[in-house]
Amino acid sequence: MPLKHFSTLLILPLAFSPVIYLFGRVAGSLEKKNTGPNISRWLLMGVISGGLYALVRLYPVSMAGEKVRATWGTVSFQFDGISLVLIGSTLILGLLSTLYSGRYLAGETGEEKYYALFSILIGSIICLVSAADLFTLWLCFEIMAVSTYTLVAFHRQNAAALEAGVKYLVQSALGSVLVILGIALVFGERGSLALDTLKASGAQTSGLLAAGGLILIGFGIKAAIVPLHTWLPDAHSQAPSGMSAMLSGVVIAAGLTAMLRALSALGVPASVWGCAFLTLGAINMLVGNLLALRQVEVKRMLAYSSISHIGYLLTGLGFALYLGVINGAEGAFFHLMTHAIMKGLAFLAAGAFLFVLLPHDGSHGPLKIKDLQGAAGKYPLAALTFSIALLALGGLPPLAGFMSKWVIFTAGFIAKDGWMTAAAIFMALNSVLSLAYYAPVINRLYQRESSDLVKAGSKIPASLNIPLVILAISTLLIGLYPAILQPIYQLAGKNLLALFF
Repeated sequence: MPLKHFSTLLILPLAFSPVIYLFGRVAGSLEKKNTGPNISRWLLMGVISGGLYALVRLYPVSMAGEKVRATWGTVSFQFDGISLVLIGSTLILGLLSTLYSGRYLAGETGEEKYYALFSILIGSIICLVSAADLFTLWLCFEIMAVSTYTLVAFHRQNAAALEAGVKYLVQSALGSVLVILGIALVFGERGSLALDTLKASGAQTSGLLAAGGLILIGFGIKAAIVPLHTWLPDAHSQAPSGMSAMLSGVVIAAGLTAMLRALSALGVPASVWGCAFLTLGAINMLVGNLLALRQVEVKRMLAYSSISHIGYLLTGLGFALYLGVINGAEGAFFHLMTHAIMKGLAFLAAGAFLFVLLPHDGSHGPLKIKDLQGAAGKYPLAALTFSIALLALGGLPPLAGFMSKWVIFTAGFIAKDGWMTAAAIFMALNSVLSLAYYAPVINRLYQRESSDLVKAGSKIPASLNIPLVILAISTLLIGLYPAILQPIYQLAGKNLLALFF
């Protein structure tokens, strides 16, 4: 029975993608109305709900410490605690983004294509984070990259969106080439690509170390690790807001997870990758924050803040791999989940303002921070949820972001190592620094005098507000009761250390 549910998770979104597209096209041509996109959206929501049901049935199996493996010929997948974290985040955020996108994209050309590609994106992430061999990992990475590129450039009548899509495609293709070269080196050294076989096949060689470097750079592009991050601000700001939430919430995390799975099988000492992650984490935090400080556009500011949050994840993983401290891995996976919720909420709230303040035909200009002046008076719910997201991202207690950052922070002190303590303090200072660009946005929202755009803005539809309320409540609940997610991130941390040690 667990195998059946795992197979459903892997197959359902990819298999139903053409169905979502065809039903939408046929219904739209017959009815001559907006029926087609509505059918496509509801079909996608049904597919995601089916995936969530399968995940719920797999949850007790995973909590019992069992791993579920699905194999078709030479292709194999494995479900563990790491998969649980990423798949759960993807499905929940995907469901809310799909609900949100119905009204957000209403009337735009190619909506059924959007939902079909969205289904492929979700399916490819599920397969990517569960892949049990390097070639399958790379193949799923490619499928995710192609679907992401198309969704980023969905507003193809907008030159900026096309430019962002092409930039993403070029850099992602470069990353794919580097990853496949690394995989070729691994195969030449070991004669196998199965992760379990590679891990048991012996100690590191110079070839495997070189392969690890290529894989680190290749997947590092997808994970937006500085200086490989240059595609991210344009992609996040030009994509439809539902897609921006997925990009920041789970796509870059999926790239990081793929990197971890690949590096764990190369026989290179975990401390090597731990040192690299700590260094890259510090760079990401500082560069992301400094670049976010100078932004005047809302979505670009949020995009750069995602770079800094990848730094927090890398720091937690660095503590875990360099010191063998499980708290670091637990904190990283905890923050991965909370970041998906917080940043998803931030992008969806920003998208709601974008929807009512600027033309929503894909040809609009960027939403600037100054445009939000006085928005709380007319849009109190959207302003409140946006504020909760920003304060949580800044790490203010008792919100979710504080709790996940705290777990990472304490991991740096457990080993009682001077350098690790310094890294933890550096992380805390960067969290405070982030408030320097979150606080002015909140201040703008609650000013008395409203901007001209706010005065002329229309009403925010209920279908856009519902996901905001759900994510805002989740941010508050997780902050007040972090034990809700504790068994999940503890299992993921345990599984990560088992991969490397």
